[in-house]
Amino acid sequence: MTFKIMTAFAAGTALVAGAALAEQHEMDRSDWPESFTVGTASQGGTYFAYGSGWANLVAEELGLSGGGEVTGGPMQNMALVHTGEAQFGMTTMGPASESLAGTNPIAPGLQMTNACAIFPMYQTPFSVTALASSGIESVSDIPDGARIGFGPAGSTSDTYFPRMMEELGVNFERRNGGWDDLGGQLQDGLLDVIAFAAGVPVPAVSQLEVQTDINIIEFTEEEQQQILEAFPVSEYQIDAGTYSTLEEDARSVAMWNFAIANCDLPASFVNAVVDTVMSDNERMVGIHSAASETLPENWDKNQVMQWHPGAAQWFEENAGADIPDEMVYGG
Repeated sequence: MTFKIMTAFAAGTALVAGAALAEQHEMDRSDWPESFTVGTASQGGTYFAYGSGWANLVAEELGLSGGGEVTGGPMQNMALVHTGEAQFGMTTMGPASESLAGTNPIAPGLQMTNACAIFPMYQTPFSVTALASSGIESVSDIPDGARIGFGPAGSTSDTYFPRMMEELGVNFERRNGGWDDLGGQLQDGLLDVIAFAAGVPVPAVSQLEVQTDINIIEFTEEEQQQILEAFPVSEYQIDAGTYSTLEEDARSVAMWNFAIANCDLPASFVNAVVDTVMSDNERMVGIHSAASETLPENWDKNQVMQWHPGAAQWFEENAGADIPDEMVYGG
């Protein structure tokens, strides 16, 4: 077979494959919505960049009108998706668990069971930072009554990090604000510690270490184990290369983030959305580097929410997922 013939054959195969994919995404669209929104979080954060990115990707690939929407983050996203005000959203496993149990502070008593998992996103590590001049090098060094910034009110960080500090016996004054604002307050001496739950590297921390000497504080093995037993988190190490300040990996914990959908959306629509996001990881990493963990094999990191049937079908067929019937909505 000559090179020209081989090239023509390859091109023809690609066209057939592309046509098949298009046909797959075109089939059974009669009940699909004409537009959709993805609930994200505040601008400037990982959620907004990541969520807007995959929303735009799906809209372009499927020929629909859609995009990311600024929200209050995981807790509000659960409420918006449950009620159908947003077709899609993003949440962490902790807020998802609380929302299902009816303890979401946005709507206390309402069990938000109409929000379903559709694909794994990435882990959010919990990290503690102080100025080197403070002398704080460990959690046990944090002084009584320390002023700690926990991120935006109602965020995953603000919801869980104060509880973790209390679990570890730290007494503190709670402060809230945007990431950049809290970093500035730490540098100006208005805060003693900042405690972030955010994708790393946290831009505010990266900026701080350029301007001044800081300590990025890891948990001891005992502290890590204590937190693991008390909260819906997993072990995590912040790689030494993440920050110039780190000389070796730092022990931490992290909480998984998942994309969610209103459980009543058509299965064929959700299946096409998941296929678009999960079939080309390189394209997703181009949207945000955190998507390096947006991989089919991470489907099993969801032990909290029921799966949307369309998403469950995709992971069973493409990732060998063994999802119990009771973990599939309507199953």
